[in-house]
Parts: sequence; C-alpha cells; structure tokens
Amino acid sequence: MKLSGSDPLKRLLSLAFGASRAPAGAFRISIALFYGVVCHSVFIAAVLAMIVAMFFGMSKSLGTIPQPWSIIVNIFLILQFPITHSLLLSKRGTFVLAKLAPAVFAPTLATTTYAIIASIQLFMLFALWTPSGIIWWQAEGFVFFGVCFLYLVSWLLLVWASYDAGVEVQSGALGWLSLAQNIKPVFPDMPTQGLFSIIRQPIYVAFALTTWTVPVWTPDQLCLAIVLTAYCLFAPRFKERRFSQRYGKRFEQYRHEVPYALPHRPRVKGSL
Repeated sequence: MKLSGSDPLKRLLSLAFGASRAPAGAFRISIALFYGVVCHSVFIAAVLAMIVAMFFGMSKSLGTIPQPWSIIVNIFLILQFPITHSLLLSKRGTFVLAKLAPAVFAPTLATTTYAIIASIQLFMLFALWTPSGIIWWQAEGFVFFGVCFLYLVSWLLLVWASYDAGVEVQSGALGWLSLAQNIKPVFPDMPTQGLFSIIRQPIYVAFALTTWTVPVWTPDQLCLAIVLTAYCLFAPRFKERRFSQRYGKRFEQYRHEVPYALPHRPRVKGSL
C-alpha cells in the first residue's frame, strides 16, 4: 500500500487536478464519475439527515412503524451501523466490497464503495428512525443558543479531524478520483498532526460529541448517544491493532506519547 505526504490539502488538490487531466478511457472514466456522484450524493444526504435528526433529538424522522414493532426496527437501525461498519474493515469485508464494483475496478474503488455503504447506513439510521413521541427536555432562550453553539463546534471538530486523517479517504473521493486517472490509490500516511497530535482518535471523539450536544433530549436520543458513544470508545481498538501491524514501532511510539481519547496536560520536566 502506497502512502502519500502529510499535507491534506495538497493531496486533495493533486487528486482533483489529476482527474481533470485523466488519460483516455471513456468506460473507465464513466464508471469513476458514476461512483463519485453516487458516493458524494449519498454522503451529503446522510450527513444532512444526521444533523437534522439529532438537532431535534430524534423526535422528527420519516419512520412511522407502530409500536412495539418500531422498537425492534429502531434497535436494528442503531446496531446495523457499528456492526456492518466494523465488519467491512475486516478481511471478509474486503471481499464484500469487491462485489460492489466491476471486478477490474473493485480494488481501486474500495474506499468509494466503503463510503457509499457507510453513508447509506447512516441515512437509514437517521431518516428511517421511528420517534417515540416522548420529549424529556428542550433548550430555550440563551441555553438554546449555547447548546446549538456546542453542537456546531462538535461538527466542526468532526470535519477538522476528518480533514487531518485524509479527507480523500473519509469522503470516499480517493477511489473514484484514482480510477479516473487510472492509477493505484495513494493512501495518506499515519495521521499524527492537527487534532491527532492531541488525541489518537479525534474522529470518533468528535462523532460521539455530536450525539451529546443536542438541544432536544428524548429517550431516542439517549439510546442513540449511549450506543454510538460505546462504539466510538471501543471500535478504535481494532483500528489500532491494524495500525500497530502496519506501522510497527512508529505507531507504538505515537501511542506512547499521545492519549487515546482524552487530552492531558503535558508533563513539566522535573515534576513528580
């Protein structure tokens, strides 16, 4: 697996400019563009569904399944994301992803197909949820604006962390932009800069924060926040095993120096 430099913006611009000068190959380019349009369309829809649904504490959604079946369906929706999301990162998951694109292009499009599946899962969770109809608390006045500010900050942190990790991978753009240029995907190196210099898992922490900084609280939102936060705390352990195998001593040194999820004050030399 090839690794690129550490400047996220330079990598993204290089990919974009390279795709604009793609070598001839109408079929290849058409496949790349098709997957790119699907990927980013579903990605945007999923993000918007998540932002809106949680802003209202999961009290507004498209699900209309009557109880008690709605509880069963909601449990399925909330569990399908973390389970499938993790399984697709396994060796077996790579075989599944390979079936979702033309065989000759599947390896190159792997990051794009992965982003498509993850986006569909998120959209299903937040758009098809059936609300319980119970609202425990709703922010008002200055408290409302304060909580909304925290919600905005949580999302900005998630965007920032995704940028530091490699926006081309996180958004699924790496696969289809590489295919358009008829090159192998060049993955970003192990992220250690930006938010990754403060904690090792800023994406997962920011994702969890978005579930707790909402202005409306319902049983639905609490259930969602607990399950997704648990996933965000434990799932990265498997990711770090892969990083340890891939980067060896580099990652072990990084893990020794940078905390997992909670930042800490740097030690002062000579202090006990």
